[in-house]
Amino acid sequence: MALHQHEDLLIGKTILLYGRRYQKLAELLASDTERISPETQTKLVLLDPRDPWDFEEVYEGLLDFAIREEFDPIADDILLHLTTGTHVFQICAFLLAEARYIPAKLIQSSPPPNKSPINGRYSIIDLDLSRYDRLAHRFEDERSEATSILRGGVHTKNAAYGQMIDRMEKIAVSSTAPVLLLGPTGAGKSLLARRLYDLKKAKHQVEGAFVELNCATVRGEHALPMLFGQKRGWHGSTTERKGLLRAADKGILFLDEIEALGLDDQAMLLNALETGRFYPLGSDQWVESRFQLIGASSAELPALVSEGRFRADLYARLNLWTFQLPAISDRREDIEPNLDHELARAMREKGERIAFAADAKRAYLKFAKDPSSSWDGNFRDLSASATRLVTLAERGRITKSMVQAEIDGLNKLWSDTSADDDFTLVSDFVEDATEIDRFDIVQLAEVIRACRASKSQSEAGRKLFAASRKKKTSGNDADRLAKYLARYGLNFSMLS
Repeated sequence: MALHQHEDLLIGKTILLYGRRYQKLAELLASDTERISPETQTKLVLLDPRDPWDFEEVYEGLLDFAIREEFDPIADDILLHLTTGTHVFQICAFLLAEARYIPAKLIQSSPPPNKSPINGRYSIIDLDLSRYDRLAHRFEDERSEATSILRGGVHTKNAAYGQMIDRMEKIAVSSTAPVLLLGPTGAGKSLLARRLYDLKKAKHQVEGAFVELNCATVRGEHALPMLFGQKRGWHGSTTERKGLLRAADKGILFLDEIEALGLDDQAMLLNALETGRFYPLGSDQWVESRFQLIGASSAELPALVSEGRFRADLYARLNLWTFQLPAISDRREDIEPNLDHELARAMREKGERIAFAADAKRAYLKFAKDPSSSWDGNFRDLSASATRLVTLAERGRITKSMVQAEIDGLNKLWSDTSADDDFTLVSDFVEDATEIDRFDIVQLAEVIRACRASKSQSEAGRKLFAASRKKKTSGNDADRLAKYLARYGLNFSMLS
């Protein structure tokens, strides 16, 4: 009633929600409103949940009311009075107002203090937070801090990467579903997984620990007890083993190179992920662990699924939120800020202040951003390079001669790595690979990779001889490929 007694608050219409047991009181209030404020029209609406403390029932009743009422916020200035009603009613009404089902500002009344007018005080709260500059700035600061955690404090100039980080930040604070990080070795999958955990921890989204495992380091019979734990006495063990899944309860389990898990391990992991329960080895009592899984891989998981080397059901479960991390060669505009970041890290570790000579930094960045610089190890190579430069710097300066030596070292590293990869691949299929010229090794390695990535000999031929086919200078692609492979005693079936 006090709301209708303020001279500076003119109310044209009051919708009064009431329960059946309070009908007489509602009618009395309507009558008093007409007497106190003749210009106010009062409408009584019955809202009578069986249990006014039942959240679902109250919310559903209010939502039905809001839809039926057909509010017009353009024509009317709508106020929602939250001072009365159960706490459940107040919460539900607030949520509906925030979601704009009830397009209203909040009005809150308070009893009069001593020696004040009988009608007390009121305040109006606009839920459009963008109108509150201080809150808007704080929101932007909080959001910037969140994305900074994911970026590692390095501002990216790459639009696609920035959009991926923004999307990841939204998902991190609102979802506990598995996340899959894909990308080449050294792209930062492990680091990003840790930062996702740090962000969720800062937002109070996780209570437990960050538990990580590179699945390629445990194989066969060692993987199951490592992940699921084991009971004392299992295969002669003298101690009980907790297992990483239990250690990750209420936290995050990060499995790098997840494709290295065996099919049985994958099946048990999927069941634990979906039910939150699993049996430690040798135990007939299940244990419970609710964790969020972050998987990472540099492999082509769909190809592994089609080959039967990775379970389709686990891949489907992981593939809800998938992020493809770009190689350093795909975001060369970010090399300079990442270099500065890595130099700062290396300086903190060394405990000295180191600076690039101007000509030295220009030379390094020219080399780093050049398309011919392959950065095979991605950001891992950049981090190692910065560490070497800081470690070898004398009198606090990185000189141009030091940079040139580092460039020569990186080029040799990438050349040797490429050569080793090609030779290793060829030697897996050709017994006397040492007898093949280096030029032919490179070409044959590329042909083998194309065959292994193709479902048929014809498909591999089309990939390898696409340019010739466009110029109409090649014959049957499959026959041409078969003849090439035969020179080395190979055929398509041996490689696929």
